[in-house]
Parts: sequence; C-alpha cells; structure tokens
Amino acid sequence: MSEMFKALWVTESGEDSFEQSIVERSLSDLPDHPLLIKVAYSSLNYKDALSAHGNRGVTRQYPHTPGIDAAGTVISDTSGRFQEGDKVIVTGYDLGMNTAGGLGEYIRIPSEWAIHCPQGLSLREAMIYGTAGLTAALCINKLRTAGAKPDDGDVAVTGATGGVGSMALAMLSKLGFNVAAVTGKLEASESLSKQGASKVIDRGSLDELAAKPMAKPQWAHAVDCLGGDYLFSLVKALQYGGSVAACGLAAASNFKANVFPFILRNVNLLGVDSVELPLAVKQQVWEQLADELKLPQLGSMAQEISLEQVPQYLDQIFNGHALGRYLVKVGS
Repeated sequence: MSEMFKALWVTESGEDSFEQSIVERSLSDLPDHPLLIKVAYSSLNYKDALSAHGNRGVTRQYPHTPGIDAAGTVISDTSGRFQEGDKVIVTGYDLGMNTAGGLGEYIRIPSEWAIHCPQGLSLREAMIYGTAGLTAALCINKLRTAGAKPDDGDVAVTGATGGVGSMALAMLSKLGFNVAAVTGKLEASESLSKQGASKVIDRGSLDELAAKPMAKPQWAHAVDCLGGDYLFSLVKALQYGGSVAACGLAAASNFKANVFPFILRNVNLLGVDSVELPLAVKQQVWEQLADELKLPQLGSMAQEISLEQVPQYLDQIFNGHALGRYLVKVGS
C-alpha cells in the first residue's frame, strides 16, 4: 500500500479567502485513530461547501480536507471492531468538519464512527444516498412515528431539487404519499415529477405566508430542508394534527414564530439530526435504506464526478446552483 494518496485540500490564502486544490498527502498526516479506511466513494453536501469556503462554524482550523461522508474498505482497525476487507459507511460525527474527511482516498477515524455496509447496498449506492439519504429517511421516520399516513393528504418537501429534498421526495412517493415539491427552480419541474412529485409549487408562494399569523391549511405534513421563515410558513399551513420534520437551514437559521398553529391546529415541529445520532440507530436506518426504502431509480439519482472536479461542484453548491446529488468516485 502506498503511503501517499490524493485528497481535496482547502487552504487559507488571505483574510476570508480560501483555495481548493487536489494534493498528495501521506498516511502519516492523518489523525491518530484506530480505523484506517480506503475510500471508494463520497458525496457532496452543503456542509462540505461551507467547509471548503472557510465557514468556521463547520471547520475551525485550515488547511483541511472536507467530506462529511464516505464509503470504503477497512485496511486496518487496531480497536478490533472491524476486520480487514470489511465494507463500511461513515457519516456524521466530526468527519469532514475538523477531522480529515471523505474527499480523500484514505481516512483514519474512531471505529465508533463507522457501520457495516448492509447487504443489499453497494458502496456506490451507499454514497448516492450519503448523509442526504440518511437524513431524508430520518425525516420520514419522524413523520410516520408522529402518525403520518399516505391518505392524510399532500406532504410538502422544500428544497426539493437538493440532496435531502430529492431523496425525501422519492422515498415518500415510494411509500405511497402524494408529494408537493416546493422549489425555487421551476425549470426542474419535469425532473421532480419523474422522481415522484404529484405537484410542483413555486417556493415564492411561501413568502406570501410569512407575515400571516395563520394560513389556510394546505398540507397534511412536510419535510423542510430550508429553515428560516419558510419553515414556519409550512407550520402555519398544516392541516389539523400535521407535522413538519425540520432538517436544514439552507435559507436561514432563524424564523419568526407564534403559538397559534400549535394550540389551534395541534401541529408538530419535529427536529431531525443525522450527525450525533447513536450508532445503533444509524445502522437500523441504513438497513431500511437497503430494504424498505431502497429506491428503484437509485442508480440514476446522482451525477458521478471525479475528485478533480470537486472544487467546481462545491462552488456550485455554495452559490445555490446545485441540482440533486453529486457522487464522488474517490478511489480506484
């Protein structure tokens, strides 16, 4: 095994100025953790774009290799938890934030961050899902635990062309829900319909609800990937007893709220975290993704790119021009 490998490398080139390049690193540069993994695939996420553009809330110290998820093969594990050759998935915890991430050909991490790749999923399929697919499944589980059923009515999904949104849309459709895809990219309407959307709604229609204390009921439930006032506009427009699973802040982290929807319509605002989730729960959800929630169109739901193309696509994500999932073929 060569001591040298390729990785995305983000450096601080000046005040509030960061550069991305593909460099050669040594295995000895990686953190001193027990589990060494050869990465086959990673994927691109909004958090990766933030890290690559110097967001200190994501990554404190530079230079750094982003990549909050990875799928690959175990090279060694001094903890004894995994065997050489095991196929594993790593998402969340500190991977790609302050620990060198999946946008490099090797990672070295605590063994408690990894799970076995379930039977029924290839490493490639696992990273088409990635953190986005895991998060989408968690949102759907939260809604179903709260009582959501297909015959309740439409489920709105904001950010429907993004990673989590597109996955949530397809999974909900597979489960028999009618999905209203909410997007600022109406030119993607045909693609959203093919993924399972029963209707496509202009995101701007939510802006009209922002100033109202309550809105006419429009949706039975919702998955929100945007945050900000979009989130509470959804809450205000839920039917009686409806729920919103909130998992993102692509639009904003704050919103204006009031208690009326909660005490007059008995609605639920459900938080969803995929980062610090207990490992046993992660394994269970990944088993769902390999079985009940596995999408027949999964293989075509991501655009595959090379490690060398990553800087270009991270810029697109950072500037709000991303469509769907980007799968990164990292290793050979």
